[in-house]
Amino acid sequence: MIGCGRMAQGHMRAMLAQQDTTAIGVVCEPSAAAYDQTCALFSEHGLTPPPNEPDLARLLDQYGANLDAAFIITPHAYHYAQTNACLEAGLDVLLEKPMVITGAEAEGLIETRDRSGRLLVVAFPGSLSPQIRHAVQLLRTGELGRILTISGIAWENWRTPNMGTWRQIPEIAGGGFFFDTGAHMLNTITDLAGEDFADVAAWLDNCAMPVEILGAVMARLRSGALVTMNACGDTCTRSTSDIRVFCTQGVIFTDIWGKFLKIQRPGQAQPEAVEVPASMGVWQQFVAVRNGAMPNPCPPEVGLRMAKLWDAIRASAEKDGARVRL
Repeated sequence: MIGCGRMAQGHMRAMLAQQDTTAIGVVCEPSAAAYDQTCALFSEHGLTPPPNEPDLARLLDQYGANLDAAFIITPHAYHYAQTNACLEAGLDVLLEKPMVITGAEAEGLIETRDRSGRLLVVAFPGSLSPQIRHAVQLLRTGELGRILTISGIAWENWRTPNMGTWRQIPEIAGGGFFFDTGAHMLNTITDLAGEDFADVAAWLDNCAMPVEILGAVMARLRSGALVTMNACGDTCTRSTSDIRVFCTQGVIFTDIWGKFLKIQRPGQAQPEAVEVPASMGVWQQFVAVRNGAMPNPCPPEVGLRMAKLWDAIRASAEKDGARVRL
């Protein structure tokens, strides 16, 4: 486990319930407080806490021969170097979202993945959601016809609760609300679209903060389908979202995490819920991919498309919404 903060501890709770498939042998955490909380979590489960080696290079040198995989849950700017190091050391990697900050970094990870022959899965719950996987299958087989437009919106009381944290330090976070919670929207829409973006126009508003709080994007896919995305990180509610894919033979309704899926087909007055198997959780799905039981639901190629989109969004916003052609 590389990173043992709040998000990582949530994942570890699920992993400790899967002791038949997973043993956490060592952690990499520079914060003494976060490591203490991790030790308490292991003690709750009657387990001896793993040792902590805060220096990743030293950890890989000392423990790497006895490790199979790494789960990286650290601030966004660290993902590229840490993932590269783990892949080079012969480990498979489950990487917390967003994969990286730039398209160049995404291309670098794909090169390292290919050269090392290791597995890289990005832990986006949207792409790993059975609902999104089913929606993607419907779109790829043409059952719903051709995609016409995709609309996404994400909103959250994000600005104030994250003041003073790394999430609002541009050099570490790589962006603000649109690249934190909003990254789920960017990824899920990219995954559903299944093709490259051709044109992007975007506006970002920092609202006197170090990173963007508001964002609006208009884009066009290579096929000509139109995409809109709206992100508001200064609302009075908890995180909420909506994604709709309008096709010639139906409409897909879901959210940025793929928590539900509804389809409205021609002749239906209302969308109908689609029942799919429950999600196994990101770690259990990663293990299933490693064991060959399922294809990789979120490979770095999806992360590359999203990273290129984020590059274009920032480039357009810097020019007050001028169109960027990819």
